[in-house]
Amino acid sequence: MSEDMKNVEDMGTLLEESDFKEFKPGDVVEGEVIKVDRDEAYVDIGYKQEIPVPKRELAYPEPESAKDVVKPGDKINVYIQSIGGENGGVLSKVKADRQVVWEDMKAIKERGETVEAQITQVVKGGLVAVVNGLRGFIPASQMELHFVKDLGVYVNQTVTALPIEIDSHKQRLVLSRRRILEKERDEKQQEIFSTLEAGRIVKGVVKRLVDYGAFIDIGGVDGLAHISDLSWERVKQPSDVLQVGDEVEVFVKNVDPESKRISLSIKDTQRDPWLDKAEKYHEGDYIEGKIIKLTDFGAFMEIEPGFDGLIPMGELCDRRIERADEAVHTGDEVKVKVMRIDTKRKRISLSVNRARRDAETENYRRNREESAPAEETAENTEE
Repeated sequence: MSEDMKNVEDMGTLLEESDFKEFKPGDVVEGEVIKVDRDEAYVDIGYKQEIPVPKRELAYPEPESAKDVVKPGDKINVYIQSIGGENGGVLSKVKADRQVVWEDMKAIKERGETVEAQITQVVKGGLVAVVNGLRGFIPASQMELHFVKDLGVYVNQTVTALPIEIDSHKQRLVLSRRRILEKERDEKQQEIFSTLEAGRIVKGVVKRLVDYGAFIDIGGVDGLAHISDLSWERVKQPSDVLQVGDEVEVFVKNVDPESKRISLSIKDTQRDPWLDKAEKYHEGDYIEGKIIKLTDFGAFMEIEPGFDGLIPMGELCDRRIERADEAVHTGDEVKVKVMRIDTKRKRISLSVNRARRDAETENYRRNREESAPAEETAENTEE
């Protein structure tokens, strides 16, 4: 072989080796489909030979025929799994497509955009979701603004989520729905706190019941109605008077923009039943009732169910006493005079003494009136 021929051959080898070195596993490159049969497509990526791509690597799920996916002349992206060997290498359009999706997902994350995630199953610690063909994970803590006991209710639902962690090499995609809800809540809070004033009556929906009250949504922001503000009657448990989903009118007691807290009251939207009962009575009335409680300062008498009055210690009897039980006992029926009705403080003051003295005075007056005619008759007889 001549020296010139040897140089040409060496140069060709070097060019081949140079071309070979341009490709490495993990790269995504563009290629042209040259030939297609049922089981595979032959793709030219600029390597020294066309590389067959089996149909299982052309699409997922695997098609019946490679011809269902590509045709000669198509330009496609392929992922290089390996290069060299008898077939020239191992390529995958499926992985290339997925790699493109991963890159798109990274771009979405960088732009702070959201994606639509289809919930497929519940797993330990959260939910599995599919996003553009990728498997994603939504931690339980990132699903709602509050704790969710049963995540199964979200299966088969499609929710809007925010990509918060992406690692294409580990095939890891973590999503958050909570961050979207937090942003929406903050925007609504800003709007509501800038316009809402204490003293207004607004409509709301009961969102959550707790031992100490009820959280009520008043247009995208939750306010708390304490258990003592749910009803004019004594409430043992919020569930006794409310259910989640109830539509209610609430009185805005207080708005604190700094702490993002709103204090609500349901009972203040209604007339106090105490006032309705108090209207039946007037100062100076004589009524009867049962002693229901003794205290250091007097005794409470039940005027009617749920409506009591106080008999101060000095109004229980004519003599000076140290304890209420020196004059009355729980269960005693007594007659009293209504001394004062204080609608602002919702208090009624009663007196056993005044009722007794007035009764004695009335009896004395009647006796005088009854004895007067007899005295006049006797005087006429003597004359």
